Amino acid sequence: MKKAYFTFLFLILALMLSSCKEKKEGMAAKPIEVPVVQVIQQDIALESEYTGQTYGESDVEIRNRVEGWVLSMNFKEGTMVKKGQLLYTIDPLQYQNQVDQAAAALAEAQASMIKAKNDLDRMVPLAQIGAVSQRELVAANASFEAGKAKVESTEASLRNTKIKLGYCHVLAPISGIIGISSVKVGDYVSPGPQGILSTVSGIDIIRVRFTISEKEYLRISRLMQKMNVKIGEGGDNVSMILSDGSLLPVKGKINFANSQVDPSTGALTLESQFTNADNLILPGQYVKLKLVTEFRSKSLLIPQRAVIEMQGMFQVFTVADSNRLSVKIIRLGPQYKMSYIVEGGLKEGDRIIIGGSQMLRSGSVINPVTKTWSPDSTNISSTLN
Repeated sequence: MKKAYFTFLFLILALMLSSCKEKKEGMAAKPIEVPVVQVIQQDIALESEYTGQTYGESDVEIRNRVEGWVLSMNFKEGTMVKKGQLLYTIDPLQYQNQVDQAAAALAEAQASMIKAKNDLDRMVPLAQIGAVSQRELVAANASFEAGKAKVESTEASLRNTKIKLGYCHVLAPISGIIGISSVKVGDYVSPGPQGILSTVSGIDIIRVRFTISEKEYLRISRLMQKMNVKIGEGGDNVSMILSDGSLLPVKGKINFANSQVDPSTGALTLESQFTNADNLILPGQYVKLKLVTEFRSKSLLIPQRAVIEMQGMFQVFTVADSNRLSVKIIRLGPQYKMSYIVEGGLKEGDRIIIGGSQMLRSGSVINPVTKTWSPDSTNISSTLN
């Protein structure tokens, strides 16, 4: 009786172990779900990134042309000013005195000229009847001509002193944003190379200067030749990235290139320009520029997340029609947005996996979940069946 009982328990235990083994084998045999995308092919424009500095459309230094004490500052630093707006007033007293002196000298010269003219007019009929000598007539005419010359000279002197008096009112030469003033009310200023009061920058248009290598310049030049345009004549194909990583909504264009390569650096300076309608960009900022430097037709693209790097080689898991995985070594080209260009090892329509590669092995059978993707975005979504 006891022997039959133990035999029955043994059979029950064997059945339970067999059932668990079959369940584990069934679970192990079920293929895992893996996201799969297709290699796409499209024409692309490759961009290169450069760092540049911004300048105003016109950066005009405000200089004083007369000396004297600064009586007033008629603007707020860092604000917009209009062309012709009064910026500084320099003490005009000494220049007003010069104007008054020149005006008095002119009045005196004019009186002398009038007297000489009257003397000449009286002398002419007397000379005709022989009442005065010819010598006296010539002397009277010379005195009148000298008087006219003196009037012209004093008139020029008066105009010059009035111009100097006008320089006591320093006006904005252009409309734009004015910088920090180097002088304050009460300072004494005099003209000279260092006599810069402030700077006004026109910022409706912003210029960005950056440098590229000679090799890059040749590539850009050849690209523009293919497009049948010259530097400064192309369309808006330059993007600006601000210091906070945001993209300027408008695109710019290459304005000009320097006439020669810097022999000490082997670099060439280029300038691009952007419209600045909102006055968001100020002179002196450092920004990044993205410039189209190459076009490629029928390029093969794959997501960056699909690439596995091992010992300097790049590989991907491809999915055959039987849903079996295999590893392929690929040759990568440049990065394009959120993808890579594939220059060898794959063809259009090949299925590759993204993510979870640590759990997979070549020869594994998977349950592929097809996803859609775009080189412009990191978002990868499922395909609706």
